[in-house]
Amino acid sequence: MTALRWEGIDEFVAVAELGQFSAAAVQLGVSSSHVSRQVAQLEERLQARLFYRSTRRVSLTEAGLTFLQHCRRLHDGREEAMRAVHDLAAEPKGLLRMTCAVAYGERFIVPLVNDYQARYPQLRVDIELSNRTLDLVNEGLDLAVRLGRLQDSRLVASRLAPRRMYLCAAPAYLQRYGRPHSLSELARHNCLVGSSDQWAMQQDGRELSIRVQGNWRCNSGQAVLDAALKGMGLCQLPDYYVLEHLRSGALVSLLEAHQPPNTAVWALYPQQRHLSPKVRGMVEHLRQGLAEQADSSQPIGN
Repeated sequence: MTALRWEGIDEFVAVAELGQFSAAAVQLGVSSSHVSRQVAQLEERLQARLFYRSTRRVSLTEAGLTFLQHCRRLHDGREEAMRAVHDLAAEPKGLLRMTCAVAYGERFIVPLVNDYQARYPQLRVDIELSNRTLDLVNEGLDLAVRLGRLQDSRLVASRLAPRRMYLCAAPAYLQRYGRPHSLSELARHNCLVGSSDQWAMQQDGRELSIRVQGNWRCNSGQAVLDAALKGMGLCQLPDYYVLEHLRSGALVSLLEAHQPPNTAVWALYPQQRHLSPKVRGMVEHLRQGLAEQADSSQPIGN
């Protein structure tokens, strides 16, 4: 079958929805004879009758009903494609509602968002920093920045940056209690527990989840870091908490052969055919900004 041309499709859809050639002509701003001719040529190309015609009204045949369903999808896709291309050149504006975890958001995301908004004064930003996993769809959020591994398959995920976990301790703690040389030795050490008592590690290429325990617990990464720096125990924290202290020697990286595989920092947004300029631009700005920060803060090698 010869590929179908676009001619006649707009006329067909207008007649199908309005039920009259004359009404379709008025809507399209053309003559009734033009509409009739385009539809007749379309039927000829399809080799199918699309309408039952009477003196007052037209109605769709079975072939017409089937074709209308596909034409509506074509029409929607065409409009979406045109909006997508238009949005490439559009300036971000309107309200952008987003969320991120508190500590990471305060330190990394909010400064980048502020820089972005300063470039686009028509953009309004509402940021909710929360360690709860908010439902983007039900709470009307445009964008979430999340850390680690993802759970919600209803959302589109775009990787912003790598994220690496470190097991470490202060030299004072290691001098007093010794340095662990295997995963089994973690059980005899005081582990500073944060939001979870399950620490991700790996052995022989397999990722493990190890339950740890100790005499201290707090669901704040900054609080865990402070306790570790004061020699109170071992900790496992993401790179952005500990890299500067590893470089200064205030903390020592441990069991590096068992470091878990890198996870990531993600931008998540509800599924849709294309991103609005405000969301697409923010995601790219965050990706570039986090990459620049990573270049100036290379991870500690094994």
